[in-house]
Amino acid sequence: MSPASRMLAGFAAVAIALVAAHPQAVAETTEFRITRQPSILYLQEVLMEEKKLIEKHAAALGVKDLKVSWVNITSGGVATEALLSGSVDVVTSGVSNMLLLWDRTQGSVKGILGVAGLPMLLVTRNPAIKTIKDFGPNDRIALPTIKVSMQATILGIELEKLYGPGNSNKLESIQVQIGHPDATQALLNPNHEINSHFSAPPFQQIALKSPGVHAVLKSTDVLGGPATVTVAFGTQKFVDANPLVTKAFIAAFDEASEMIAKDPKAAAEVYLAATREKVSADDLVAMITEPGGIFSAVPKRTMIYAEYMARAGLLKKKPADWKDYFIAAMHDRAGS
Repeated sequence: MSPASRMLAGFAAVAIALVAAHPQAVAETTEFRITRQPSILYLQEVLMEEKKLIEKHAAALGVKDLKVSWVNITSGGVATEALLSGSVDVVTSGVSNMLLLWDRTQGSVKGILGVAGLPMLLVTRNPAIKTIKDFGPNDRIALPTIKVSMQATILGIELEKLYGPGNSNKLESIQVQIGHPDATQALLNPNHEINSHFSAPPFQQIALKSPGVHAVLKSTDVLGGPATVTVAFGTQKFVDANPLVTKAFIAAFDEASEMIAKDPKAAAEVYLAATREKVSADDLVAMITEPGGIFSAVPKRTMIYAEYMARAGLLKKKPADWKDYFIAAMHDRAGS
């Protein structure tokens, strides 16, 4: 059994236990634990942490002294395992990871809100690779999680277009699971076996500044336009037991999104001060304001991923609509 298959089987086993044990909590939590990954795709959450926006909105709703804990996890697969084990309350990761758990838990895990979407690039230092058809057995593509990360999903969609249904895993044997910061370092090391990286902002822009690194594939070209990439999700059990904390989380997120829209440079400066990533504020503003970028709680075009995952056999049940896998608090928004 492959590592990806073992991971999926593990998700299923834990998911069954989660569905079976569904007691109702009687009081709102005193500690709210949220995961995120490195990338500008998690900009709102950096602002939320630095400005203590969740704490502010929770206090206004009567939840005093709420402790908000932010956990950085570079792998979406590891983060989802933490959610199912009860180690965290909300995971921020790719839409694909959320859909996988929604399916495995028979709807007990749902999206709470959309987060962001920016064009993601598959970059390489191999000059012989012009398109994904040029990858060979000696190449290595780094991505956050094999098979189920957003990068793996988008790559699978493109392979399916090129080679037909059933061929979405054609390059799986040369994929390597590694977080974006480490993957970028590996890509820029001419002696490292990883010579390609399906990346995310700002790491792809950092890599492209190195001579010899070029882009092979752009996510928005594959998807036909802008789409949400990252979402925040949790168990329906947590949402039901903590309506005020959930409401504070959504309100804080909306405020952070408004901050980005109003003053992207100020948002970029807060992000860089917190993360110390090696990119200028002006370059970061260019990424934030790139045409087709999404920084909003409203999920956009997520059904594209759901339909692909159902075709690829990653989902047993194909959702009929995006509202099937998002909590009711999002249903009055113009999602898709």
